[in-house]
Amino acid sequence: MDFNLLVDAVSQNTAFLEQTLSSTIKRDDFTARLFDIYKQVLKEGIAQTVFLGLNRSDYMFQRSADGSPALKQIEINTISASFGGLASRTPAVHRHVLNVLRKTKEATQILSNHPSKGLALGIAKAWELYGSANALVLLIAQEKERNVFDQRAVENELLAKSIHVIRRSFKDVAERGSLDQDRRLFMDGQEVAVVYFRDGYMPSQYSPQNWAARLLLERSCAVKCPDIATQLAGTKKVQQELSRTGVLEMLLPGQPEAVARLRATFAGLYSLDMGEEGDRVIAEALAAPNRFVLKPQREGGGNNLYGEEMVQTLQRLKDSEERASYILMEKIEPEPFGNCLLRPGSPARVVQCISELGIFGVYVRQGKTLVMNKHVGHLLRTKAIEHADGGVAAGVAVLDNPYPEGGTVPLPF
Repeated sequence: MDFNLLVDAVSQNTAFLEQTLSSTIKRDDFTARLFDIYKQVLKEGIAQTVFLGLNRSDYMFQRSADGSPALKQIEINTISASFGGLASRTPAVHRHVLNVLRKTKEATQILSNHPSKGLALGIAKAWELYGSANALVLLIAQEKERNVFDQRAVENELLAKSIHVIRRSFKDVAERGSLDQDRRLFMDGQEVAVVYFRDGYMPSQYSPQNWAARLLLERSCAVKCPDIATQLAGTKKVQQELSRTGVLEMLLPGQPEAVARLRATFAGLYSLDMGEEGDRVIAEALAAPNRFVLKPQREGGGNNLYGEEMVQTLQRLKDSEERASYILMEKIEPEPFGNCLLRPGSPARVVQCISELGIFGVYVRQGKTLVMNKHVGHLLRTKAIEHADGGVAAGVAVLDNPYPEGGTVPLPF
């Protein structure tokens, strides 16, 4: 997959990350703390030799000027890309509903989807390449985890391969994790081959103790998913810089077809760094706020600003260097359609909706050799059009399935 190649290339390009994030880390404390760990690991020397990416690239369809549908990227998630487990189960739910309604022909049209198997396949390959048969996979989970069943689906796939997973928090790592003289990672006395982060993507998830635990994990030779460089590669500022002329060609030399495919998915992305470029973009957004979305360097959903809220924020920040902690993005305008959303405590009714398509990608690299690069499934989330931002975890969107017209559906594989 092209985006796997791109994320991996960015994560290995220290000069690009340093230059791209130089303005952001001056004004965004969270990105700065992540970057500090990155620099500490580089100074000491990167211990891990196997690298694992479990990414999800999210898109919406909108009409091009000629009326043809175009797939436009919203963002790429390089840490804790969720719902691979639950998305593996939603086809069976919709097939069951259609069969109950005696729509057996329609039920057969629901696409099969097994991202949990593919995500586990990537973790298993990284575990194998680590080279210790008794080592475990350490899943870093939140202390009050609401999405546990999504995670368990991947865990169970690994258990079926006789790979054992232990669930621990950052607090547990800080209290009972350790490194030996070779920087092998041990948790409760057990060697860890792979660290799978399902926590650590928002500032509220870090206490001083948790930051210390993250540094300990990053210093180890265990395979991190993601390592700190790959998490930084998924920031909004990096996404914006990738859209600049010549950047893709620099990162993916000799791959013009991949560059063309990637660039075709980019919506307009704009820097808000201090200077004429940022001033011009802010003026355009204030003049036509419905055309843009203001994005901070945050993951987890519910962080973006639209409409009047965006206008008020831009007016407050337009003369401040704090604006460099945001990017501006062209607002993607998908075509609404009628659908029935099932919600607890609400009557079922048809409402106007839009959908967001996520594609799960897995890659594994050993040293400089890419040993796995594949797409492993999809995620479709649908929400009513009155909700500008927020996803499933925020209670706004629901898990869905693509229903192909004529038996096929064009997915960006």
